[in-house]
Amino acid sequence: MLWKKGRRSDNVVDARDDTGGGGGGGMRIGGKGLGIGGIVIIVAIGLLTGQDPMQILGQLTGQVGTQQTSAVNPQTRQAPPANDEQADFVRAILGDTEDTWGQIFQQGGRQYKNPTLILFRGQVQSACGYATSASGPFYCPGDQRVYLDMDFFREMTQRFKAAGDFAQAYVIAHEVGHHVQTLLGVSAKVDAARQRGMRMEGDNGLLVRQELQADCLAGVWAANAQKRLNWLEPGDIEEALNAANAIGDDRLQQQNQGRVVPDSFTHGTSAQRVRWFKTGFAQGQINQCDTFAAKSL
Repeated sequence: MLWKKGRRSDNVVDARDDTGGGGGGGMRIGGKGLGIGGIVIIVAIGLLTGQDPMQILGQLTGQVGTQQTSAVNPQTRQAPPANDEQADFVRAILGDTEDTWGQIFQQGGRQYKNPTLILFRGQVQSACGYATSASGPFYCPGDQRVYLDMDFFREMTQRFKAAGDFAQAYVIAHEVGHHVQTLLGVSAKVDAARQRGMRMEGDNGLLVRQELQADCLAGVWAANAQKRLNWLEPGDIEEALNAANAIGDDRLQQQNQGRVVPDSFTHGTSAQRVRWFKTGFAQGQINQCDTFAAKSL
């Protein structure tokens, strides 16, 4: 991926020196550190109990008296150093999502509001609550920010065998896809359904449809960015598809509990995640990403 063609975003905030964690160590339970790999345990608990993994993390960190962190204030934080190539990559990808979505929204008569991306290490406080590296990259609609501990990229390579710069770009684009959902009102509708007591989990549940739509929107970004920049190289799309395949609910459940429980799905199967990214990339249009109306995911 010729990512250096991308315009650098000014909306990346480097809070890695502020959020603690000492090299991505994350929270500590029973005297042992829970790093990014601990996401598997947290997700498994959430899938079995029907709870939000983020809420479980908050409860656990409260019980063990984890060091408190204040919410990141972008106004008082600095941009990443110029010589940090990995942060420069993040700025390039985010910058292109801004350009791409700004153009798409303008074509639809809307105005795109750029999200802020917070680089943290170990632990961070967001408007959605406290989180550690174990929660993985996430988007918080409460403050419209993407949170990323870049150690997750190493975890992608080592644990999930999903290497490559475009695989990493897919992760960022997926989280930005959730921001697009917030701006379009999709997130609010899902939250309203949750408050009405509708079931969120399950292979046809609203959470799965929401996540698959974010995958599709990542594909829409990739298609439009490619048209403008022609920056993809042979094998790049396969990298993104491999990443999507590696983090499907069915694959993670099989790896970590030895069986697949469709009723507890929250993100979709590997095949579904691959399919919806490919749909977005093939069509390059938002209207092809209506996972909520799809009879078959």
